[in-house]
Amino acid sequence: MKTFENLSELPALVGQEVAVSDWITITQEQVNLFAQATGDHQWIHVDVEKAKSGPFGAPIAHGFLTLSLLPRFFETTFEVRNSRMGVNYGLNKVRFTAPVPVGSRLRARMKLLACEPIENDGMQMTWLVTVEREGSDKPVCVAESLSRRYP
Repeated sequence: MKTFENLSELPALVGQEVAVSDWITITQEQVNLFAQATGDHQWIHVDVEKAKSGPFGAPIAHGFLTLSLLPRFFETTFEVRNSRMGVNYGLNKVRFTAPVPVGSRLRARMKLLACEPIENDGMQMTWLVTVEREGSDKPVCVAESLSRRYP
């Protein structure tokens, strides 16, 4: 995990890959719980037997499940010590570029695209987050994520 003492260290990193997360495994239990939480019970996600004969040969994670992992990736890759809180400010662009079969291992690469001061001595950051699947040359999700942090 990378550690920064203050928000003032971040603007110098614009244009650079700041962090790469550890791998996490996507389980059928996660997919089922996500389906319950969102009401998206499409068979390609939750019907294991039917999904085996479907277009992907196995059940796949919801695209929005993959996207919902972004906070976890951020939380486990770096910290800003003299920052009391961070908030998700939204997304500019999101693409689900490849399926995520259950059992896949994912990690994220975070590149800082912009870093701008905001009210209350905070900082707004724009991140290019590329979620990779182990063993695949193609990312599974590419998102431009906005976050705000406050001292």
